[in-house]
Amino acid sequence: MTDDTLDLPGGFARIRNCRHGRMMYNPNDAYVGRSLDLYGEYSEAEAAFLRFLVRPGDIVVEAGANIGSLTVVLAAAVGADGWVVAYEPQRIPFQMLCSNALLGGFTNIEARPTAAGAAPGTITVPQLDPTRPNNFGGLSLCRSGGAEGLPVAVETIDSLALPRCRLIKADVEGMEADVLDGARETIARHRPMLYLENDQRDRAPDLIRHVRALGYRMWWHTPVYFNPANARGATENVFPGEGAFNMFCAPQELAIRINAPEILTDDSWPVA
Repeated sequence: MTDDTLDLPGGFARIRNCRHGRMMYNPNDAYVGRSLDLYGEYSEAEAAFLRFLVRPGDIVVEAGANIGSLTVVLAAAVGADGWVVAYEPQRIPFQMLCSNALLGGFTNIEARPTAAGAAPGTITVPQLDPTRPNNFGGLSLCRSGGAEGLPVAVETIDSLALPRCRLIKADVEGMEADVLDGARETIARHRPMLYLENDQRDRAPDLIRHVRALGYRMWWHTPVYFNPANARGATENVFPGEGAFNMFCAPQELAIRINAPEILTDDSWPVA
């Protein structure tokens, strides 16, 4: 490790200088933590696209913020007059999210230790061992009464009663439609742009139909994880052929042109 590295007791929390500031992460994490460790950044192509979407003073909602690797990007982009509401129901990733907000000096991040869903309630969050290798950002949540874990509150985005909303970002492992159902009033009132993970081909048509019914156009956005111009200058790609399957969605009344494949059919998929 370099001189800027601080390993905390317990074996699952490391702090290093990264592209978007000093960050705490779990080096045992297969994607976010590993990427921050090797490259000093995570999914920088996605970060760049998110910066393009928002402006100073905007309000953004992020469901499934994990440790905040993209939350801090959004917070910097919206500036001191903007606001980022970041939901993260996993206990240790939530604590790292709060730490990263403080390490970056952000006062415009509202971190909530809850899940965003269709209706108020509870959800069971499995407890992963942070000292063992895992994909902590890929954890699927079960409704209360299912798998063993801790009960965590579910909130709706509508309950925030936001005065404005520029963007709703959701990366919640198949629960994106639930997030949208709990934001119907917000979507109807403010018509925010949406940025949604949709990475399961068999389930993709359902979310496409869901978003179209809200009066939105959609485009695939599939950023790869490896950035050759990464912050640490590393040349080895440890994520060959890997990246995100996301949809960028804009209100159909918004005149916009995107240099990406538009989703015109329910069975659309970005690769053959």
